[in-house]
Amino acid sequence: MRAKRMKIIALSEGVFTIDKTKNFIPFNKEKDDLQQRAIGSLLVEVQPFCIVTNKDIIVIDTGLGFSTENGSLQIHQNLANNGINPLDVTKVLLSHLHKDHSGGISIKDNQLNQQFFSFPNATYYVNKDELAFALDKANTSYHPEDFMILNNADKVILTEGNGIIDGYISYEVTGAHCPFHQVFWIEENGEKIFFGGDVAPQLQQIKSRFIAKYDFDGKKCMELRQQWWQTGQQQKWTFLFYHDIKTPVFNFE
Repeated sequence: MRAKRMKIIALSEGVFTIDKTKNFIPFNKEKDDLQQRAIGSLLVEVQPFCIVTNKDIIVIDTGLGFSTENGSLQIHQNLANNGINPLDVTKVLLSHLHKDHSGGISIKDNQLNQQFFSFPNATYYVNKDELAFALDKANTSYHPEDFMILNNADKVILTEGNGIIDGYISYEVTGAHCPFHQVFWIEENGEKIFFGGDVAPQLQQIKSRFIAKYDFDGKKCMELRQQWWQTGQQQKWTFLFYHDIKTPVFNFE
């Protein structure tokens, strides 16, 4: 009998334009005109992922932290729409802490004036140096109020360098997009899922020689994308693209 495949759920928070101000402005593909936005605006999807394995319910990156009209955290609603209770999430993997990837890490209770973990029963995994860098570099890309809760918390594991989690999740520090960015592979029953975060955010980028000015080291990003694309093609990886409007999930099968 064929082994059960991992379940992949793209938790789209919508399409946005973003320019040098780093503000995410909602974009309606049917009605809005990209030419009316600021020159140089990028058109991106923002979509965390949920991976259901035999061992875990994993969330990879946490989106912008926006709320729905009824006040629910959008990533919670997206999970619920797919039959998953946020309380059942067991692991949260963080590639880096830019605001569009870390906004849903925590929820603020305005009455108590306290931050609480959005996934209270999960273990959070973040690179130690990325957390320190992000806390020190508050700017338009990093909003420490969203992820300050990660500092000195029991449910947080600070990763260093490259390693393996529970024997089946690999992580590797790439830098390239930001100094301490990391990527993940999840491997179970011969299936391999790859999440390249913002080093490999879109299918078209990974298929072409493309250097972006907004990356910390654009040349390294391009080289890593080429390497992953070639290896993934040979080994039949499933790719997850956080900012791809058309193809959030791609595999060679």
